[in-house]
Amino acid sequence: MKKYLGIDIGGTAVKTGLVYADGTITVKKTYSVDFDRYETPILTTVLKSTDSFLAEQHITEGDLSGIGISATGQIDTVSGYVAGTAGHIKNWSGVRIRDAFLKKYNIPVTVLNDADCAAIGEYKLGAAQGVPNAVILTIGTGIGGGIFVNSRILLGAHGLAGEIGHFTIQCEGEKCTCGNTGCYEHYASTAALLRMVKAAVQEGKISWVCNEEINGKTVFLHCNEQPELKKIIGKWISYVAEGITTLVHIFNPEKVIIGGGICREQEKFIIPLKQKVLSEIMPAFADGLEILPAKLANDAGMVGAVLYNIDREKNDNLFA
Repeated sequence: MKKYLGIDIGGTAVKTGLVYADGTITVKKTYSVDFDRYETPILTTVLKSTDSFLAEQHITEGDLSGIGISATGQIDTVSGYVAGTAGHIKNWSGVRIRDAFLKKYNIPVTVLNDADCAAIGEYKLGAAQGVPNAVILTIGTGIGGGIFVNSRILLGAHGLAGEIGHFTIQCEGEKCTCGNTGCYEHYASTAALLRMVKAAVQEGKISWVCNEEINGKTVFLHCNEQPELKKIIGKWISYVAEGITTLVHIFNPEKVIIGGGICREQEKFIIPLKQKVLSEIMPAFADGLEILPAKLANDAGMVGAVLYNIDREKNDNLFA
């Protein structure tokens, strides 16, 4: 079976792995990209870590059928470069990822937005498998996503479509890192939830006396202990539901898949989120709609990047 190199470039780390054509990952490794606050350009770190990974695995470019790259930011899939960012990663906009890899490795290279790659992974092998119309959201520090319409991922003219985190849900809201105001990401990301909780702690509305860090896991762990904390989570879930309601009304999917570490909170997040969405959407859109957690977790981006590379190689245009 053909072997591919999968690379998933995020804002804090790059994950590199050997992936077979069926999506199986045989070995993977993670390297930091923000170790010096991006003074070393991310692309420099990625290329260096790729060399190290291949050397450790005794792999040459001749052993590989292609390189599929998943990357954070607004990725122009035609040229394989970073067309823009939400403004929170230094010196990333304009980086020509594909050109750099083609110059170094004489094998097919594709570059796609990380959320789109995760969506492809979930569509082919995960929770959205076999579903022609699906919206896949990744909720973490930001919000990303991919949209499948009639079994094809929606990419747009330059591969920039599906920037789910940056449509407006509060027209007179707070400013987002992208420069717009009231963005979905600013209100519905995990980072937004933690910001709300920390503000309540500082204002004395919540007593956070334990030594545990305030993160997604601990917030849900202690939510039943304090009514105010539970109230904040409920408000945050309403923000998440507001965006999903809009997406359901626009795309009429059979499934909405929620990725990111927060999706593991089935009873405290996924179930109340589904109830909220179903109470807000128009009845006809609720027919058969499922809201489910993602299955592939943190490997979805790497797997999806390779599946996209294979599709381009075959020229099947499944994801065009």
